[in-house]
Amino acid sequence: MTRVSVSELKARLSHYLREVERGGEVQIVARGVPVARLTSLPPADRRQGEQRRERLVRDGVLRPGSGDASTVLSEAPLVVGSSVLEALLEDRADRL
Repeated sequence: MTRVSVSELKARLSHYLREVERGGEVQIVARGVPVARLTSLPPADRRQGEQRRERLVRDGVLRPGSGDASTVLSEAPLVVGSSVLEALLEDRADRL
């Protein structure tokens, strides 16, 4: 089991989540005192998340992606006439 401080966990959370996904455990310590343990979920709990996603797709709340974002990424960025700051100041002008 890996022991990490809270600050280390915050700084490298993705790293430790991958470690847990591979079956490891991470013990979190605050000032040297163990306060929590990060472990993976049982396979049944993981499937529950997949079932929720399928339900959201079926209900029309979620639309699954095609997996190919290259067409969107290859398009030129949208050009707007003013900056976000100008739009914000214009929106707030009547409140000042």
